[in-house]
Amino acid sequence: MIFPLNLITNEAEYEDALEEIETLFEAKPDTPDGVLLDALVTLVEAYERKHYPVMPTDAVEAVLYHLESRGLSETDLEPFLGDRAQVQEFLCRSRALTLPQLQRLHREWNISAEALLLPYALSQNAA
Repeated sequence: MIFPLNLITNEAEYEDALEEIETLFEAKPDTPDGVLLDALVTLVEAYERKHYPVMPTDAVEAVLYHLESRGLSETDLEPFLGDRAQVQEFLCRSRALTLPQLQRLHREWNISAEALLLPYALSQNAA
């Protein structure tokens, strides 16, 4: 089936695109079906960002989402947060982000400042 590649503007088009993605799910990259799959996924993601925004619950969740969605590891946080221990303290919610850390994460990784500013309770082991 040839699927029209237009912006998705309503739920019916969104559902149709999801169905088409399902039929193309096993498509090989750099084939006509693979290119169509990539295009449809991009259109669906754009629609979902607009109509189903997912806001992290706190700064830790925002950072974890960023790591996971980009295939990064906790080690990648060290230039922003300090040594491995400081990264773990942040991820375990026993250390809050400092303003310079928040600014670097926002500026260099484009994580929403609003998400990084979301409050979270520090664990009892906070320093």
